[in-house]
Amino acid sequence: MRTEEPLIPMHGGYRGLKSFQLAQLVYDVTVRFCERYVERRSRTRDQMVQAARSGVQNIAEGSQASATSKKSELKLTNVARASLEELRLDYEDFLRQRGLPLLPPDHPALVRFKARRCATVEDVRRWVADEHGPSRTDRDKHEKTGSTAVSVREGPCSSVSPSVGSSALVANAALSLLNLCCHLLDRQLAAQAEAFEKEGGFTERLYRIRNQRRKG
Repeated sequence: MRTEEPLIPMHGGYRGLKSFQLAQLVYDVTVRFCERYVERRSRTRDQMVQAARSGVQNIAEGSQASATSKKSELKLTNVARASLEELRLDYEDFLRQRGLPLLPPDHPALVRFKARRCATVEDVRRWVADEHGPSRTDRDKHEKTGSTAVSVREGPCSSVSPSVGSSALVANAALSLLNLCCHLLDRQLAAQAEAFEKEGGFTERLYRIRNQRRKG
């Protein structure tokens, strides 16, 4: 028995999207970051928060709009991607203008950050605290898996000055999250474009359903 194509397809499941979850974490981290490290009267502060918010809101709006417009879904997802790219540049500017290090993806501190799979601002805060914790070195040297000793690190994050280390670590953590989120959005856009090319939008779907009913 043939199942008729629904006029309004499933939509709005943005909360289950990894891109949305990451964008939401980036937003929360950015709000906290700006409160602590960016001048309150600075225009950059408002721009960073708004760019982070735009990423979250447009992913959600695009997912909801997909019910009747694949074109709107594509457009809004692309707006989210562009907003997060703007935010990525702001974080890079923050580091560059203050002479702080932009850590490579394989830096030990970032490797540990990724391994934690932080889901909340509190998770990120604990990671920063651990990176600066004086007892971290000894604890890492004695971590074991089964009978094999695992040396996670040789010492605290030596590439970040203690006086400005927290801001540099948080900025680099935010950039790590943004890199992954932007990568996922690129894949999301490609999938949406392919679906639109193959299936068309609401008008094409309406035409197909009307034809099916006439023939039925």
